[in-house]
Amino acid sequence: MTTISFQFGPVASVNADALVIGVYKDGDTVVLAPGAEPVDAAFGGSLLAGLKALGATGAADEVTRIPSAGSLAAPLIVALGLGPNGAGEGEVVGVAGLEDLRKSVGAAVRSLAGLGRVAVVTSGAGPEIIEATALGGSLAAYSFTDFKTGDPAERKAPVAELILVAEGEGGAEPAAAAHRAQVIADAVKATRDLINTPPSHLYPESFADAVGKAVSSADAAAAGTLKIEILDDEELRAGGYGGLSGVGQGSSRGPRLVRVSYEPAGATRSLAFVGKGITFDTGGISLKPPNAMETMKSDMSGAAAVVHATIAVAELGLPVKVTAWAALAENMPGGNAIRPSDVLTMFGGKTVEVLNTDAEGRLVLADAIVRAGREQPDAIVDVATLTGAQVISLGLRTAAVMANDEEFRIQVESAAERAGEDVWPMPLPTHLRKSLDSEVADLKNIGDGAAGGMLTAGMFLKEFVAEGIAWAHLDMAGPAFNDGAPYGYAPKGGTGFAVRTLVQLAQDAADGLL
Repeated sequence: MTTISFQFGPVASVNADALVIGVYKDGDTVVLAPGAEPVDAAFGGSLLAGLKALGATGAADEVTRIPSAGSLAAPLIVALGLGPNGAGEGEVVGVAGLEDLRKSVGAAVRSLAGLGRVAVVTSGAGPEIIEATALGGSLAAYSFTDFKTGDPAERKAPVAELILVAEGEGGAEPAAAAHRAQVIADAVKATRDLINTPPSHLYPESFADAVGKAVSSADAAAAGTLKIEILDDEELRAGGYGGLSGVGQGSSRGPRLVRVSYEPAGATRSLAFVGKGITFDTGGISLKPPNAMETMKSDMSGAAAVVHATIAVAELGLPVKVTAWAALAENMPGGNAIRPSDVLTMFGGKTVEVLNTDAEGRLVLADAIVRAGREQPDAIVDVATLTGAQVISLGLRTAAVMANDEEFRIQVESAAERAGEDVWPMPLPTHLRKSLDSEVADLKNIGDGAAGGMLTAGMFLKEFVAEGIAWAHLDMAGPAFNDGAPYGYAPKGGTGFAVRTLVQLAQDAADGLL
C-alpha cells in the first residue's frame, strides 16, 4: 500500500523523485497555484515560461513534466492542471471542487508510476484540501499484479510514497486529514483487491477467510473492537437462510454469511451495511451469454465494500456502531441448482417463487437484510451490483440510490456527494409492487416484463426491511467495475465504489447528522 506522509519546511529541498505543483488556466494563459512560488524562485522566475513552451495550459488533469536541472532536490517537476482559476487561491471549498482535485491529483500520480517517492505541494491548504489531495493521489497509486509472473522490476510499480509538502510548521489538523485519507484509501484498495481476484481463487469460503485476515490485521485499536462471525452452508440451511442456500446450492463451493461488527463503548447510533457477494455469477440455470460473464468476478463488489468500510470506520475510531453483512454465494448451473419456478423459504419465513435464477443477488441480500434487521439498527444500507437496468439507466459511473424514507435517501446522497462518489436518486413506485405478486408464493423474484427492472429489484428488497428501520439501496452495477481505460484515480478493474460513501455515512452518524 502507498504510504502518506507530511514534510514541512522549504519546498525546494524536499527529497523526492518528483515534485508536483498546481497550475491554473486563466483565460489564454497559465498561472501558478499557491505553494509553487518557491519552485518558481528556484527556476529564477522562469518556470511559467518553461511550462508554456512545453504546451501547458492549466486545463484540468493536464500533466506537464519539466526537469529541475539541479535547481531543486527533486529531479523532476510535474505541473498539474487544475482547470480554470476561480475556485483556487487555496480555497477549494465546494464538494465538486474537492472531487475535481482528487481526480486531478490522481491523474498526476497515476502518470508517475515507476517512481518511488512523489511529493505534492499543499502549502496554504486547509484539512479538506489536504485530505482530498492525499486521497486522490493514494487511490491512483494502485495495481493488481498478484497473478503476474516474471521480474516485478520490469513493470512500473505504483508510486510507493506520497509526500504532502508545505512550508512552515505542522499541526494536528493536517496530520488528522492525512491519516483519514490513508485509512480510506487502504480500505478502497483492499476492496479492489478482492474484486480483482479471479473466481478460481475467490469463492465464498476463501472470501470469508480473507475477511477474517483483514479483521485480525487491522490496526491494534480497531482489531480490539472488531468481531467476526461466519455461518457456513450447513449452518445457513439449518438456520433457514433459503436465499443464500438456494443460490449457492448449484455450486460445489457452499455459501457463507459473514458478520463483521464494530461496537465502540458509548456508541448511541447504529448502522448495518449489507453487501451482495456473488463471487461468480453464471446466471445459474438462466444462463448468461458468454460475454456477459467476463466481468462477473466483480459481482461481489458490494460485500467487499461493506466489509472494508466497516474496518475503516473502526480504524478511524468513529463513535458509532457499524455491522457489515457479507452475503456470499457462487451462482452456478450445477445439477443441484435451483430452477425457474422453484420456491424458496427465506430467512424470516417469506416464500419466493424464483422465475429467473439470474436475479439471484436480491435473494441473498433479502436473507441478510432480514438478519440485519433483527438487531434493530437505526438504518440499513445495502450495496450491490444488482441489475443491468442500472447501467442502462445511469451509465457506468453513476450508482442509483433508492430508499423507504425520503429523508434518509437524501442523507445518503449527501454523504456520497461529499465523499466524491456519484449517485442519483431513483423512485420505488408503489404500482410496481403488484408485478411481484406470485400465484404460488408470497413473492416472485422478478417483475412482469423488462420495464423498470432496477426499480422492481428495489421494491423486492424493500419487502424484507423490518418496519420502522430506515433503509437505502445502492445499485452500483455500473461504477463498481471499470472495464475501460483508467481515468482520474480510477484504475481498470475493481474501483472500490461505495466504501467512501459508507465511511462518510458513519461519520455523519457519529457527528449527529443522521
